Amino acid sequence: MQQIIIVEDDQIIREELQIFLSKYGYEIKAPTEFNNIVDYILKQNADLILLDINLPIFDGYYICREIRKTSEVPIIVVTSRDSEVDELMSMNLGADDFVTKPYNTQILLARIAALLKRSGMNSNSNIILTYKDFKLNLSNATVIYNDKNIELTKNEVKILSYLINHKGEIVSREILMEHLWNSDFFVDDSTLTVNITRLRKKLDEIGIKNVIETRRGLGYIMR
Repeated sequence: MQQIIIVEDDQIIREELQIFLSKYGYEIKAPTEFNNIVDYILKQNADLILLDINLPIFDGYYICREIRKTSEVPIIVVTSRDSEVDELMSMNLGADDFVTKPYNTQILLARIAALLKRSGMNSNSNIILTYKDFKLNLSNATVIYNDKNIELTKNEVKILSYLINHKGEIVSREILMEHLWNSDFFVDDSTLTVNITRLRKKLDEIGIKNVIETRRGLGYIMR
């Protein structure tokens, strides 16, 4: 049984979600204390987190950032804050999806199922991709080059692995955005730029320079 943690301080919403998702076979944890919420989440080893932004003690941004330091558990931000800034911050901090309240419960259920399916397909991956002189280990999200290695975020792994698998081809920004955020909500174009910039910086730090080339107006290509 897949486990979902609902991090929501509104008792009515929390209990309604718990009852609704339980009917569809999910094991639900819904904490009511938030003093040590990050430690609680990490100890549960859940399959997915539903995370509100407006929370007591620590907001959802802080919680998302802290979780991403050690875990790649799928996170869906579910919040009444619906500005593009909130969405962009959530995605940059490592959230996998962003849903605004009020929401259609069936659509939320579909997004949960889709995200769990994608994460399940990736969780058993033990593949090493090689490109020129460096290797990308998909099982632990690291790049190895000479005697150095560096850890990547989930989005950085998805970008780099996609470009390696399509080496020699120009990959458009639209295709990369669809690959990263396969949903029907709006994702600002600058979010991809931020991820590409961070990935390039990390590769540069271990001596892998200028490997991702920008083709202006077209996209990116591994050179």
